[in-house]
Amino acid sequence: MTASVSAPSPHSLWQSEGMPEEDVRTQVWNLLGAMYPVGDLVERRKDRRYPYPYLVYLTPVGSDGVTPEGDPIVVVGKHLSERGFGFYHPKPLPYRRMIASLEATSGVRVAFLMDLNWCRFTRQGWYESGGRFLQSVPPPISDRP
Repeated sequence: MTASVSAPSPHSLWQSEGMPEEDVRTQVWNLLGAMYPVGDLVERRKDRRYPYPYLVYLTPVGSDGVTPEGDPIVVVGKHLSERGFGFYHPKPLPYRRMIASLEATSGVRVAFLMDLNWCRFTRQGWYESGGRFLQSVPPPISDRP
């Protein structure tokens, strides 16, 4: 009798029985482990931040604060940490909560409900914003919106 092993489906990656904070940490470390397998970066903040210069989809959520609602917006990543994400965008964002959809090196998307809690205007005419991850959620978009 032969046993076959298959990779987990993208949806099973977000269905976790654990604590939301621990699930977020695990998924962030899966992303970072593939990008930075060895090395030690100096970081002055409480949470270590890693450069994350990739395009990311941000999807607005409805009035319940969790349900995806509206078209995704593409932003440019700046930094990723265990607890949050910083990014650049060309126009102001009228949302406080959004779902950030990031693509792992394997092509699988992971997504986090985010509380956007800061924004500043840059000298280059763009905005820099960021916030903390609240929990892992199902990716609201597939390969492309």
